[in-house]
Amino acid sequence: MKTIFILCDTLNRRMLSAYGAGEDAATTPNIDRLARRSVVFDSHWCGSAPCMPARRDIMTGRLNFLEKPWGAMEPFDQSLQSILSGEKNVHTQMFADHAHYIICGGENYVKGFTAWEVNRGQECDPVWTRPCKDGIRPDTPPEWFKGSWTEAERENRLHFRTEYDYPSVKTMWHAAEWLEDNHDADNYFLWVEAFDPHEPYDCPKYYLDLYEKEGDYDGPDFTHPSYAPNEFNEAETEHLRRRCKAVMTMTDRHLGEILDVMDKYNMWEDTMLVFTTDHGYHLGEHGYMAKNYMAPYNEVFHIPLMISAPGVQPGRCSAVTQNIDVLPTVMEYYEISQEVLQYPIHGKSLLPLLRGETDKVRDGAIFGYFGKQVAWTDGKYTYFRAAKDEKNQPLYVYTAMPTVLRQVYGGNDAVNTEDYKRIEMGRFLPWTDYPVYRFPADIIPWGNDSQQFVGRSPYNEETLLFDIESDYAQEHPLHDEALERHCIEQMKRCMAAHDALPEQYERLGI
Repeated sequence: MKTIFILCDTLNRRMLSAYGAGEDAATTPNIDRLARRSVVFDSHWCGSAPCMPARRDIMTGRLNFLEKPWGAMEPFDQSLQSILSGEKNVHTQMFADHAHYIICGGENYVKGFTAWEVNRGQECDPVWTRPCKDGIRPDTPPEWFKGSWTEAERENRLHFRTEYDYPSVKTMWHAAEWLEDNHDADNYFLWVEAFDPHEPYDCPKYYLDLYEKEGDYDGPDFTHPSYAPNEFNEAETEHLRRRCKAVMTMTDRHLGEILDVMDKYNMWEDTMLVFTTDHGYHLGEHGYMAKNYMAPYNEVFHIPLMISAPGVQPGRCSAVTQNIDVLPTVMEYYEISQEVLQYPIHGKSLLPLLRGETDKVRDGAIFGYFGKQVAWTDGKYTYFRAAKDEKNQPLYVYTAMPTVLRQVYGGNDAVNTEDYKRIEMGRFLPWTDYPVYRFPADIIPWGNDSQQFVGRSPYNEETLLFDIESDYAQEHPLHDEALERHCIEQMKRCMAAHDALPEQYERLGI
């Protein structure tokens, strides 16, 4: 058996023609090509956001966001790749250019892979950072600059002289070469992960020329919005959207290299291919840029999923699904019983949907960012439940790996020694006997709303209800007490099924 799992980071569903983007679509002929061979899932949702929480969801089949924010894979996690190799001797191979695998907070995500390759140079990865005469080179953007800027990112971009110097291109290219070299092998799982079209929106100019003609824009070339309310004017915002589409087109071109190998050897007959993303991205919608700090709108959490599998007829599927479903789907495909799992998972196998044996695997789904609104959907409505008051308490982080984005929980560089006595350790998670730390969520002062868990921010303090069939843009909140009571009951059922701890219900006031 063979499986190829392809993840393109921050792939905006609303810009894909396969999802009805129309005139606003990026040019993605290879994603369209894959869609024609696949079951395309129309109600597919991220569970935990952003990047690393979403990956832990995929690798473990459980939701991350109810217990912790960004962080490492846990030592007690049974990853998909470990299960495959341990139970069926499956060769598991990763190709990625995701810089967060190699920084603090990204530990253990390559655990269990037989072999892996990470191509350097994405985002702020300091692979080529040079010193100045005073030591560390300061992050000093040009005076006119808006958005996010670092010296490491600027330096990285100087090293990309041809298209094949870009890390995401290398990732797709190397994965295609590996597939060519191993096309006649069997019993493997290939994980291919392109950081693009994640920001910064940088690619060779000929891709941008597809979307932005001479005279369309005469301002600076912004590539990396800040994680904050939109500070760009209308022309600059449109320029950023075009740059995003340009990177999507470049990524799509090299996805085609993998599909070409599959065509060449007719691998569609014996290979399952899963294509998705971790989350989407705001580009001016609701007045926001980026992700992480705002309510869990469709722009980030409603994401693409396409699956091609032997014997499965292409088509559309309207069932509510999530990325936590990848693990049980692949396990069933390899005929691995869930009895091998040491703890219950939250995901559902999608093979019954693919085979036409059922029309749904769940009644609804929950999703969100740690410590902010918890969201529920049944595919028709979305309900965002905010904390009951401005204290946003009680709220704790549970982890045996006390690292978070570029920081350490309880380390002298992040937490005052006087806070050490606030840190506890015990068997706090009812679904595992492994001891974990329990940190008050406010123990690291972030200094920005993107990852701030002290109280509520003005961006996620509202409880909101939308009918996304009639109001997909989520611009007109509903005020219906009976419907809200129904949503709360469904949310509570979902939270219980996903092992939510008692304090989450208390924090939300439900």
